[in-house]
Amino acid sequence: MQKMYKTRLIYTCILIFTMVFSCNQVNEKQLPIYNPVDFEPKLVDKSLRNINKNHTVSDFNLTNQNGDVITSKDYENKIYVVDFFFTSCPSICPIMTNNMLKIQDEFIDNSQVMLLSLSVTPEIDNVEILKTYAEEKGVNDSKWNITTGSKKHIYELARKSYFAVVEQGDGGLQDFIHTPNFILVDTKKQIRGIYDGTDENEIFRIIDDIKVLAN
Repeated sequence: MQKMYKTRLIYTCILIFTMVFSCNQVNEKQLPIYNPVDFEPKLVDKSLRNINKNHTVSDFNLTNQNGDVITSKDYENKIYVVDFFFTSCPSICPIMTNNMLKIQDEFIDNSQVMLLSLSVTPEIDNVEILKTYAEEKGVNDSKWNITTGSKKHIYELARKSYFAVVEQGDGGLQDFIHTPNFILVDTKKQIRGIYDGTDENEIFRIIDDIKVLAN
């Protein structure tokens, strides 16, 4: 009887150890750190394609839906998701905005997580238009900045910092970018994930990955 009790105790201990180990494995999920060399070459400016370490997103200076100047300092030590959109887009942008709202709602009480949307038609999307758009969509101003600014600056960020678009260009009058990508940036300004902002399964994935970074 005593031998049977000891055997059961041993099996119980093994089971508990296995469960704890499995939980730790889940909690220790590691996200990759993306550098220019990790992207398809067509997404990366030629001057950056061979860089294989230490890439961080560049500083930015933009204006949000409230007319406030938003810079990299507002995202210092934050985990954030970036997308590129325009308010009059009839195709992918409404889907992307709805999916950004899901991320906003999931982390509404977590001040470490923020969102950043940059208009690719800044000459059209002025503060007044962005404000109306934000109010109609249910944007939380403390969590999510919807921004406009210099077209050249925004397009350079898309191409040389976030690697969000395939099309090459100079940010000039005829230049136009359109991308469904959501880019996840960590507290060290490193890119940790790229996701299709129109795909619901990808939104589940980015939410899970944000939780990994936030732990």
